[in-house]
Amino acid sequence: MLLSIEKLIYGGDGLARTAEGADGRSMAVFVPFVLPGEQVQADIRQEKPGFARGSVARLVEPSAERVAARCPYFQQCGGCHYQHIPYERQLEFKAGILRETLQRVAKIDLRAEINLHVSPPWQYRNRTRLQVQTAPEFALGYFRFGSHELLPVRECPISSPLIQRMITQVVELRGGECPAEVEEIEFFADAADERLLAWVFCERGADKENLSQWAERVQRELPEIAGLSFFPSRRRSEDEAPMDLKQLAQLGDQAIQYRVRETDYRVSAGAFFQVNRYLVDELVSLVTSNVGGETALDLYAGVGLFSTVLARSFHHIFAVEASLISHADLVQNVPANVKAVGTRTEDYLRSRPVRKRPDLVVIDPPRTGAGKAVTRWLVELGAPRIRYVSCDPATLARDLAPLLASGYRIEEAHLFDLFPQTFHIESVMLLAR
Repeated sequence: MLLSIEKLIYGGDGLARTAEGADGRSMAVFVPFVLPGEQVQADIRQEKPGFARGSVARLVEPSAERVAARCPYFQQCGGCHYQHIPYERQLEFKAGILRETLQRVAKIDLRAEINLHVSPPWQYRNRTRLQVQTAPEFALGYFRFGSHELLPVRECPISSPLIQRMITQVVELRGGECPAEVEEIEFFADAADERLLAWVFCERGADKENLSQWAERVQRELPEIAGLSFFPSRRRSEDEAPMDLKQLAQLGDQAIQYRVRETDYRVSAGAFFQVNRYLVDELVSLVTSNVGGETALDLYAGVGLFSTVLARSFHHIFAVEASLISHADLVQNVPANVKAVGTRTEDYLRSRPVRKRPDLVVIDPPRTGAGKAVTRWLVELGAPRIRYVSCDPATLARDLAPLLASGYRIEEAHLFDLFPQTFHIESVMLLAR
């Protein structure tokens, strides 16, 4: 099928439309790894009422903007979506998608300029999760695009140099006789990219003694690994921390110190932390600057990335985090004027004992967004300023709609490109009323 690509949409695909049928209707076709204006010969892989998914069989008219991908696994691996696009254009496309998504989902006409915060496009990830194959031969890799089949890799150019070195060396070691129960390994490197933790996910019922013996061998060969923590496997979405899984075994350090804006944060195995090692400082600076007062709320606080800095400008801060692992780090990281509350944000706002209006609310929810209950409580709280950190433009739009309807306005819109080469969009909205 010959298709003309109209535009890029959130999710990484290009949008094309079929010719009108006998009923006068056309069908939307979503095609990955394309650019607007390109003509492609596409194979239809999946067809549903009203739309279809295709793949490029042949580039008939490639865009003049198309560039060669840096990674040899691009289009085979499901991790990256935009390596065929110059980085400057990736940023432009993401800004357009953010603006369009706000309009499409919630009829929000974003008139503010979108301020771009640009990352080096390669070697930016401080955390990388890989699938493990132990038989018939050892391999590390990612899922192939659109499947759960392992694609063995020996490099990953969006990962930090230390993590890339670990990938290569673990493969060369053939996993150090990795136990068959190991299914995933996730590396998390410190800010200096000198030490890292390995979080290892295993089949439930794995032999703890075998795991410990293997961990000792790996740590002897790879001393940059400060500690290995073993968890039972769980299917998890991209960048979701293994919240509160019971550890099976532990060797070496359980946490590392991650330095942001001259502050050291304890980050334990399994705790959530931002993955872009270049833009964390800038993100914290934006969220915590030009504010101050009596009380602030930090919702979905994680290990205290924002609370620790906000504590210098507010007398009292309530930092709310549901994950037991992240909350334990939060308690360790924050100063005395921050109260670390270990509960879900919804439950905290529902039962909040102090009804005095806070001077600031910082909210950094997961991809699912805050949801109706939380936004309803935010409207009731009526804080003069809200700083909303979002990793999904659709849920951002849904959450912003009731806030804007209640009298808030968007003073500034920021796009942090925490995930170059991918479709993912991190944004920060500065709201005031």
